[in-house]
Amino acid sequence: EILGIVGESGSGKSTLLRLISGLEAPDSGAVLLNGRPLPARRTREDCRAIQMIFQDAVGSFHPRRKISASIREACRNLCGPGEPDFAALAGMVSLPAELAERYPRDLSGGQCQRFAIARAMAVHPRILLCDEITSALDVSSQAQILKLLLKLFKEQEMSVIFVSHDVAVVRTICSRVLVMKDGRIVEEGSAEQIVRAPKETYTKQLIASVLEVRK
Repeated sequence: EILGIVGESGSGKSTLLRLISGLEAPDSGAVLLNGRPLPARRTREDCRAIQMIFQDAVGSFHPRRKISASIREACRNLCGPGEPDFAALAGMVSLPAELAERYPRDLSGGQCQRFAIARAMAVHPRILLCDEITSALDVSSQAQILKLLLKLFKEQEMSVIFVSHDVAVVRTICSRVLVMKDGRIVEEGSAEQIVRAPKETYTKQLIASVLEVRK
């Protein structure tokens, strides 16, 4: 499924993704994958299984390395020696393969985000974590990235956790939604139920504030 997580700034959405990905360690409790607690030091297999895409697509690449070098390094670290199929990866995200030989600064934000998705997909993840991946893009690029994400979700049969402050976007692509406040889940339901008939006062206020801004 594509699971959406919404909440106001500071509610803990991004921190939750960093805990799931292993970028941060929990103070207590555990992160479980298929019922198995993940260790503090993740194995290669664990890191391959859970990949994260960040809001700042350009900043997620090394500024002095070509895109291809960054993707090659990720594959070598998690999959061992071997050359990634850049033509196939670029094709997967609908970009010309030659763009992988450019530096991040030479690409648009949307192109960098597509290559960030390609880098994650290169190691064949089972779970893709998306942290506000469209919020820094223009409307046209946002729509293209969402369409690409839905396409990959169907083709690769992976799970997606999609964090966003944009309830309309979450409603469009997510089947189930968690609402977070102060680091806790306060409501859970289908995307339609959360938007049309929220139960918690906080969720009602969150939906109302978004609708008010859109007016």
